[in-house]
Amino acid sequence: MDQPAGSSQDAQSLPVCYRHPDRETGISCTRCERPICPECMVSASVGFQCPECVRNGSGTGHAPSASRPRTLAGGTVTTDPRLVTKVLIGICLAVFLAQLSMGDPFTDRFDLMGRAYVSELGDFEGVAEGQWYRLLTSMFLHGSYIHILFNMLSLWWIGGPLEAALGRIRYIALYVVSGLAGSALTYLIAAQNQSSLGASGAIFGLFGATAVLMRRLQYDMRPVIALLVINLIFTFGLAQIAWQAHIGGLVAGVLVGYAMVHAPREHRTLVQYGTCALVLAAVVLLTLLRTAQLT
Repeated sequence: MDQPAGSSQDAQSLPVCYRHPDRETGISCTRCERPICPECMVSASVGFQCPECVRNGSGTGHAPSASRPRTLAGGTVTTDPRLVTKVLIGICLAVFLAQLSMGDPFTDRFDLMGRAYVSELGDFEGVAEGQWYRLLTSMFLHGSYIHILFNMLSLWWIGGPLEAALGRIRYIALYVVSGLAGSALTYLIAAQNQSSLGASGAIFGLFGATAVLMRRLQYDMRPVIALLVINLIFTFGLAQIAWQAHIGGLVAGVLVGYAMVHAPREHRTLVQYGTCALVLAAVVLLTLLRTAQLT
């Protein structure tokens, strides 16, 4: 005998939600086809999905990371877009405190020089002596309170917004590559016994990348150009400034920055990190060339 719709026998035939066994439902996940109740339903491009399928993928067969928001350069958007900048400032401040507490022997062991006899250390020191680490460590040393204050303010003002636009990994790559390019050009051109130190090469790289980014976004270029011109005037106007580091960092920053913000989406990662690799290859080549001259 026919039963009227909605009878108890019809209701008992409905499946129950796999997450809430006490709830009957007529809806199933479009991916795993398990029954889900209204509380567990997550709207998808087609139908509904269960929470587990949403966590394990975007609903299109891509990895979960594919649906994360991205920066202009393809980096991941983070809750603290200035974290790397804060860490870099913290490292520079910590190293400066070490310089103050341990004096010249500490600075002379890690600053940038080609090849020179250092009386405090009692031996010949420099990149030409195989101490390639000086190309990197010199980026975190500073010579005075004014020196570190100016550089850290510049890093905060310029680096923070640039980190937010590029993402952490790309920002770190830009900073390190620019700094190494500045160190390599200083090593190549400066006198072999001239020591240099400071984050200026890396910061000038951030200047160059910021100019490229602002042009890409069609912002008013006059403020950043004016700031850059002022810094270049100081670079060539003061004898104690290693202009080679500034120019090397600036050129590298423009090249890497252009690759970061103009790379085609389909080959973005390859173009961005490929450009970084090419600049690093130039750094190695310049270093080898200068080392051959000094040894």
